[in-house]
Amino acid sequence: MEAVMNEHEEMKKTERTANGDVAGDILSRLESRVRVLEKLMSEPKMLWMRLLIFGIIAVIVYWGSSAITYNGITDRGSGIAVNVFKNLLNPDRELLFNLTRDGVPFLVLETIGIAVLGTVFGAILAIPISFLSATNIVPKGIAYLFRAIVLFIRTIPSLMWALIWIRVTGPGAFCGVTTQSICSIGMISKMYIMAIENLDTGILESLDACGCNTFEKIRVGIIPQLSASFISTAIYRFDINLKDATVLGIVGAGGIGSPLMQSISSFKYQRVAAFLWALVLLVVIIEWISTQIRARLAHGRS
Repeated sequence: MEAVMNEHEEMKKTERTANGDVAGDILSRLESRVRVLEKLMSEPKMLWMRLLIFGIIAVIVYWGSSAITYNGITDRGSGIAVNVFKNLLNPDRELLFNLTRDGVPFLVLETIGIAVLGTVFGAILAIPISFLSATNIVPKGIAYLFRAIVLFIRTIPSLMWALIWIRVTGPGAFCGVTTQSICSIGMISKMYIMAIENLDTGILESLDACGCNTFEKIRVGIIPQLSASFISTAIYRFDINLKDATVLGIVGAGGIGSPLMQSISSFKYQRVAAFLWALVLLVVIIEWISTQIRARLAHGRS
């Protein structure tokens, strides 16, 4: 009899404990919801600001669209579009596998070469400009002067730079390399400046306390912090330059763009299809490779 009573008491204690745990869980959930509501209520009311921003965007869109006049698709234009899409499935195979200077392989390699050299020269020249533009390295007056130079470079479109340098160097691949080098300086310098200004100066102070000289501080304290960011930025710029090299070729800056434009103008759509397939394949391969490299640099993974 006593054993039964003891067992009954233990069951009551267990039931009270279980009920207490459930009640505590419900109470903690209610408290968390109350905290969320209090946080939402304490935030400033930004409805009028959001409405103002939406109104400004709507006005800008309406004002911009007022300058666009759509007159429909002409009969000739629709015919050209149909021919282009038809011939995409029937490219000029002779041109695709032509190994002369007029063939697709040579023009693709020339386009890659222009992008590579333009990126390399631009990335190298951007390093001293970036250090001279960083406010934590040089006085603000000097930094703002070099930032103004970088801003000037970035303001002018790449096509304008190409048209300028064609007058100086003449048409060809050298003009494309020069144009892409200058355009790369503008974009890469901006990214380099951000990386330099985010340097962990505590490491440099520790190295200074250990008696390291300037060269040792640069090798041990600066280069390891900046190398991954610099390389990733250069690879990203190479992706942009590879696509821009085709556009710059249209104005005579070398690469595959010039023969592509000539084929479009002379209605040779099979040649156009050959150039387009080569460009698509090139961009996909380069994009995959650069993505893998940037991922490994950023996260240390393959």
